[in-house]
Amino acid sequence: MFIETLFLHDQNRYPMNILKRENRAGDKILFYYDFGRGTGQRHATGIFIYKKPKDQIQRNHNKEALALLETKKSQVIIEQQAIGSAFIPSHKFKKNFLEYYEEYVKLNKRNGNRHLINSLSQFKLFVKSDFIAPIDINENFCKRFRQYLLDKFTGETPGGYYARFKWVVKAATSDGYFLKNPTEKIFAKSNPSAKLKENLEVDEYLLLLNTPCINEEVRAAFIFSCYTGLRWVDVKKMEWKDIKDGVLTTRISQAKTGKPVTLTLHDIAKSILEKQKAKAEVGNKEVRFVFRLPTANGANKVLGQWVVAAGINKDITWSCARLSFSILLQDRNVDDATVAYLMGHTTTEQVRRTYKRHRPKNQSETISQLPNPDLTPHFLKLVS
Repeated sequence: MFIETLFLHDQNRYPMNILKRENRAGDKILFYYDFGRGTGQRHATGIFIYKKPKDQIQRNHNKEALALLETKKSQVIIEQQAIGSAFIPSHKFKKNFLEYYEEYVKLNKRNGNRHLINSLSQFKLFVKSDFIAPIDINENFCKRFRQYLLDKFTGETPGGYYARFKWVVKAATSDGYFLKNPTEKIFAKSNPSAKLKENLEVDEYLLLLNTPCINEEVRAAFIFSCYTGLRWVDVKKMEWKDIKDGVLTTRISQAKTGKPVTLTLHDIAKSILEKQKAKAEVGNKEVRFVFRLPTANGANKVLGQWVVAAGINKDITWSCARLSFSILLQDRNVDDATVAYLMGHTTTEQVRRTYKRHRPKNQSETISQLPNPDLTPHFLKLVS
């Protein structure tokens, strides 16, 4: 082993060595950063050279590897000297903002929460290119991206996606990509649908349970969603390994503990799983997913036909199952915090704003709760 020492401009403040070490076979020399003798102070540079190059290819490799090592040395020097200043070395920046966005998503994504990943997907669709420089992301660009989301989505979705975009830009501003945050004055907006989403009542649950459907997998999966509050994407991807002893371990993680949300299943949901298990065992081969479902559009078409056959005069889509789950629990005085947990939300905000009853269950019954005297007041009697 031998050591080549590289001192920075201020030896007392920025000492660093480059350590050269032969590999076990003795045919290569590996390079390490050596900042000291403590744990974690010797990092591999990822560069090696051949100890005794055998041909021109290996000699060329050594020449290029040593040139790369010099570049890395320079970068480390600049990084060390920049500590405590506002200067950020250019090699720390990503010229393509999409790369920064992708790295942010990779480091900050959470299981069960797709808003951050989806915000990146929508950003790429909006940009329509595989490259965009940070300098191109100004206030007007952010306004146009927000409007793109509002034109494309309804409800809380556009606001949620844009809010995640703001997170990324804020982090990039802190990292020196922007002098001023271009999203600072461009706030996230929701896009309330002009049409209120329908929900199923108790008697309509029972109607569906007793009405045949042309696709038994769609029928079983939708009823399962009605009794668990699972979204379409969650029920479609649900695997047998997620279920144990009548408890479903979802792909949604709790914010505080990082552990997945677990749901104790209703007897109807358990019965559906037992039937699905029996069908899976008939083929004598291992089945990964609980339900074999068509596309979302295909499932909603089947669902629409089934609802009509049940005599339910409502526009029911798969997302109505999740809304119905929340409303019926709230009708039984289950508190918002519990409903929010069962639905995988970190706060009660979504339950109070979105997953709530928008229409009275029975207007006549509701109005009858107002004070009603036994005898009609004299001033209201008709004079004959």
